[in-house]
Amino acid sequence: MSDPRILTFKKCYTGVVHDVMRAMGLRNFTLPPRISPLQPEMTLCGPAFTIEGRLDEAADPHETLLAWTGLLSKCPADHIWTAQPHTHSLAQMGELSAETLHRKGVLGCVLDGGLRDSHFLLDLGFPSWRTHHTPKDIVGQWLPTATEIDINIEDVLIRPGDWLHGDRDGMVRIPIGLLDEIIEKSTAAMQTENKVRNAILDGMDPQEAYLKWGKF
Repeated sequence: MSDPRILTFKKCYTGVVHDVMRAMGLRNFTLPPRISPLQPEMTLCGPAFTIEGRLDEAADPHETLLAWTGLLSKCPADHIWTAQPHTHSLAQMGELSAETLHRKGVLGCVLDGGLRDSHFLLDLGFPSWRTHHTPKDIVGQWLPTATEIDINIEDVLIRPGDWLHGDRDGMVRIPIGLLDEIIEKSTAAMQTENKVRNAILDGMDPQEAYLKWGKF
């Protein structure tokens, strides 16, 4: 991982990141719960490489595979493959694609769509977020329309380079311009939470702890 902020931010859990962003007045940054992790024990954190596409059931199989492999070539290391395919009828990631991205140093994938070959992805350890599973792939069915553009996943706008942060509880989007501030505040909030936790375990009344530290 070339950006040291990835390792630093992965130590923060999404609950505290969410609370920090809410307190900053941000809204519409939590991905819908239909997008969940294949490996809930893994934290996925880093900048988004955004992809958009469309269903095209008349597409030539060769054309779809040529376009798909072009996407794999474009996705840079130390980024998260982040796709809005505008369909839930197809798998947007599978065995060979995940292996290719993993070997390139891509951090994982976030799909507003399906996944297949899940047993292989579990063995590979490629962090994968998806809405569902299906064996049906994109061949002769789907074409990309753009990369590195603004995409929406429900009410969450994701711009190229915005960061995603996901763990067992869900995933949030962090605007790149606020990233350093949010990392700093999230780290500080976790330290405060530890003080509150220790005080309560030592017998302090929870309301007294809240009033002392403004956190619960």
